[in-house]
Amino acid sequence: MKRKITLKQIARELDVSVSTVSKALSGSKEISEDTTQKIQAFAKLYNYRPNNIALSLKNRKTKTIGILIPEIVHHFFSTVIRGIELIANRRGYNVIVGLSNESFAKEIINMEMLANGSIDGFILSISKETLLKQDYHHFNATIQQGIPIVMFDRVVNDVLCDKVVVDDFNGAVKAVKLLLENGCKNIALITTVDYVSVGRLRTQGYIEALQLNKMEANPQLILKIEDNLNVEHQLEDLENEIAHFFKLNPSIDGVFAVNELYAVTAMKVARKLGRHIPDDIQVIGFTDGVLSKHATPSLTTVSQHGQKMGEQAANLLIDRLEAMDAESSQYMGDGGGKSDFIKVVIETEIIKRESTK
Repeated sequence: MKRKITLKQIARELDVSVSTVSKALSGSKEISEDTTQKIQAFAKLYNYRPNNIALSLKNRKTKTIGILIPEIVHHFFSTVIRGIELIANRRGYNVIVGLSNESFAKEIINMEMLANGSIDGFILSISKETLLKQDYHHFNATIQQGIPIVMFDRVVNDVLCDKVVVDDFNGAVKAVKLLLENGCKNIALITTVDYVSVGRLRTQGYIEALQLNKMEANPQLILKIEDNLNVEHQLEDLENEIAHFFKLNPSIDGVFAVNELYAVTAMKVARKLGRHIPDDIQVIGFTDGVLSKHATPSLTTVSQHGQKMGEQAANLLIDRLEAMDAESSQYMGDGGGKSDFIKVVIETEIIKRESTK
């Protein structure tokens, strides 16, 4: 008996990327005919079995939902999972959680593994590396093969599926408006690089709030943090970058940060520099997590309602699964066009604490 081989092993043996193998096995025209034939022949030789999703959906429902998230330590994602699990269990489904660790290749491998007869549908948030590459072939291939996807938080228009998002733009507008109402004149923005949609929308909201108040955004008051400073062992570098930013801009009297980590770090740095919160600097962060509640002082936040987002995503997916006709349970990505898919927008709210007046 030939040994069972995985997508990752094929990529390693043939010295190509996981993405190339995935595309070649699905017959993508992006891969040369020679490379496609080589990969498909190797896969056949070693008894590789692609996902038989249509058979799984038609003949044996697993009653299991696959959840794919970019990181496990983020409080927001844990609240989304709680919401998904609550609805799934109530409606007779189990959940399996996969982790991409913000990696494009791991995202593909996780989807390939979970979709191989283990789950009926996916609820997922896209990894940063996938967003940077703008390569969504694995999502479209999964949908075309018969498995539905619901995206949450980080979503893209290129993939036709149900989506649940928070109102990032208006959440940012609310936050900056509060800082302005509290008397802040020089409001800084600490944000992510622009390819992550949620950071981009929150940045646009910051700019809009200033314009509504007849103020122009000052580029010198916008700090864009590189992704490599988001991990635990780089926190000192994150602090140093924010400290340098504050020293260059001593007039800052308000900070809007697009996530909880940036906001809490900004407060820590401000205190080290002898600034008092909220008397000298007021701070608001996005995402109402554990750090916000237990920071000193406690952090005013924009709540994303992660559990509600998870509940909405689970209901969308299960409704989609249960609507599939038993005789023709093919869920094709182009069936019916965009109008068939639902986009739910979750409203935000400001949770006021000690970091603002």
